[in-house]
Amino acid sequence: MELKRKIYKRGSSYETTIPQPLLFKLDIDKKKYQIIFKFDNQADKWYIEFENIKKVKKEDEKKR
Repeated sequence: MELKRKIYKRGSSYETTIPQPLLFKLDIDKKKYQIIFKFDNQADKWYIEFENIKKVKKEDEKKR
């Protein structure tokens, strides 16, 4: 499978969208995720990972 996305200029940076097929296995209605972009120097390729964002308790926020 191959997915292509355009890169859009936004101000002084650039952005792109995440293709819907990559999100199908995520439970985005009940959980929050962040996307991690990783670059492999040896392979000269980018990879993406989805990491579940754990909820921070209000007590823990006060300690920060």
